[in-house]
Amino acid sequence: MRSLTEPDIRNSFINCSKGEAKRLAVPRDLAERPWDDLDFLGWRDPGAPDRSYLVVEREGRLVGVAMRFQAAQRGFLHRSMCSLCLTTHPRGGVSLMTARKAGAAGREGNSVGAYMCTDLACSLYVRGKKTPETGARFEESLTLQEQIERTLGNLGAFLDKVSA
Repeated sequence: MRSLTEPDIRNSFINCSKGEAKRLAVPRDLAERPWDDLDFLGWRDPGAPDRSYLVVEREGRLVGVAMRFQAAQRGFLHRSMCSLCLTTHPRGGVSLMTARKAGAAGREGNSVGAYMCTDLACSLYVRGKKTPETGARFEESLTLQEQIERTLGNLGAFLDKVSA
């Protein structure tokens, strides 16, 4: 992914107003992000523990989505799998992220959801740059490029639902 600036990020959101996009918390460490290892930029809002955001480049344009989530309250032995990168995590490592739909449907209160890594570090888990709390991902027969394409395909399907 190419490096992004704060204006790039704020102008990309499809499911919130320009005022909301102007007020949301953009990461302060954009210059330090490992852009070459990211398929999308995802982050949690430090001032609002139930909010997270992601921005991805699709068909030559940036698409940003504001999401809400409630941390999972599961037992110590319970594991969940991210629907994007298929990484399994114990406890609250995976959360149901819900996004208001874009346009009139979103203004009427319609939303869609997907189970995602709570820290939105899917790209780093797939590449082995970050390990889940359990210590490892399941070994797959797919190549790294195929895993990246699958993750982007799963993200694309979620974004299609948001924009539909």
